[in-house]
Amino acid sequence: MKLFDLFGAASTIAPASIMLFVAWRAASVRGDPDDNGSSIWALFTVLSSLAFLCTLVTFGLQMAAPPGDEGALSRYVPGLAVNVLGSLIAVLVQLLGMVIGRFSARYLQGEPGQTRYIAGFAVVLATVHVLLLANHWLVLIAAWALAGKALQSLLCFYPERPFALLAAHKKQLADRAADALLIIAAVSAYLGVGSGSISDLLRQVGGQDASVAMEISAVCLVLAVIVRTALLPVHGWLIQVMEAPTPVSALLHAGVVNLGGFILIRFSPLLEASSIARWLLVIFGLGTALLAGFVMLTRISIKVRLAWSTVAQMGFMVLECGLGLYQLAILHLIGHSLYKAHTFLSASMIVRQTRLRMLHVTAPTRRISLLAAPLLAFAIVALVQNLVANTGAIWPWWWSAALSAAWAPMFWLPQPVDDAAPPTWQRLLAGIGMVAFLMLAVLLAHAVPLGLSNTPHHGAGLVALAGMSLMYLGLATLQWRQGSWGTWRRWSYAGFYIDEFYTRLALRLWPTCWSGAASPARQTDWPGTETTTFTQ
Repeated sequence: MKLFDLFGAASTIAPASIMLFVAWRAASVRGDPDDNGSSIWALFTVLSSLAFLCTLVTFGLQMAAPPGDEGALSRYVPGLAVNVLGSLIAVLVQLLGMVIGRFSARYLQGEPGQTRYIAGFAVVLATVHVLLLANHWLVLIAAWALAGKALQSLLCFYPERPFALLAAHKKQLADRAADALLIIAAVSAYLGVGSGSISDLLRQVGGQDASVAMEISAVCLVLAVIVRTALLPVHGWLIQVMEAPTPVSALLHAGVVNLGGFILIRFSPLLEASSIARWLLVIFGLGTALLAGFVMLTRISIKVRLAWSTVAQMGFMVLECGLGLYQLAILHLIGHSLYKAHTFLSASMIVRQTRLRMLHVTAPTRRISLLAAPLLAFAIVALVQNLVANTGAIWPWWWSAALSAAWAPMFWLPQPVDDAAPPTWQRLLAGIGMVAFLMLAVLLAHAVPLGLSNTPHHGAGLVALAGMSLMYLGLATLQWRQGSWGTWRRWSYAGFYIDEFYTRLALRLWPTCWSGAASPARQTDWPGTETTTFTQ
């Protein structure tokens, strides 16, 4: 039995150890003019595959273990523990790291500084693995800070690009603010529990109202996640990292930025004990989802549009956590990670597809479909839920209505412009199939024993439903009256000028020289707004 425990602990800690070894090997050959990174990339390919196998073994062991078992790791390494949720996300992280690493080897072929890139990339993966295992506040804070520090070197891979330097500087400022908030949260939790153990904290607050110390801890944790997850108003750095290499954008948008959602789900018992923390998540999440969603519609650049999409999706994920829909939030996290990794790595294909679509005439949407789409979507959501879910409703009616508003555009029908257009029944059947598939995926995710349970909050749910209805009303109005809301469109295109204020504040609080290497042509192209220039 002891040998089996040692095997389980070793397989759990192996991915982080393997990635640290890769980082050490990459750092050891830095500066060698005869090394172009090919040998280190070959090493990364082999060892990242081995690390992925280790994550699969750990996940299998956790699925077979009794509920609530923290694995043998906690008995051998203080401050670390494993559970089903953490092991599942570790599989996702290592899978994405393995795929993005293989893409990076081809993408950066012939570029100088590849060993520096590999070292930073491997350290990011290693520290994320440690964060997923963290069972002590100090380990959590240190791992998240080191992940951000390692990512900093990847964001600045092209040091001659001024907006990459500006984005990295703004992210560094946000990270330090988040670190300070996490330290306050940890100290408050220690005063309330008498221990820095996260497991002890969650056991003590489960099913109880939060004390003042626990309330402070929950609020500071939520604010740290809001800052680190790039919600409005500190979202600008996530938009401007488009200056970094494409695989870095994929790693950030598909992996690192999603860690905030994992932390919220991990600390769900603490959030349930604090109504203030939950309302903060609802307000910031819903506001970010609404505003970023409208800004995304005005973007021309594919990568910038994807970045705004990530901001909006992070808002939705945080909103789900604030509403107590943790099972849906973890499904959202996994789906968003896989989608964004694929989308960024195939960005060139998306550009070609977009150009081909622009060659065709855009037909106006039938107005009757704008009115009927939410009703049809709600009917399908309710039907699938009642047919498949034997235990009854898995979430309240207001979230079914909110999902219907989000999925209703699948049923928008364009007016026929030529005989080659698909018939109406085919479009309706495609919409029904997509909504039914999404519902089945959600229901399947609820059947996986991740140790999570939904605790819906009905008052906040009605607020979320009102916000989602407002978003659909705005989208439908833009389709109903083409060219309407001119002033709103201009403000949306400028990102509502939120990041401009944050950038000026960041440079005032923490001045830095970021534009010295900028060429005049590049200084006129702001990746976030595409119209704004800052000078120091």
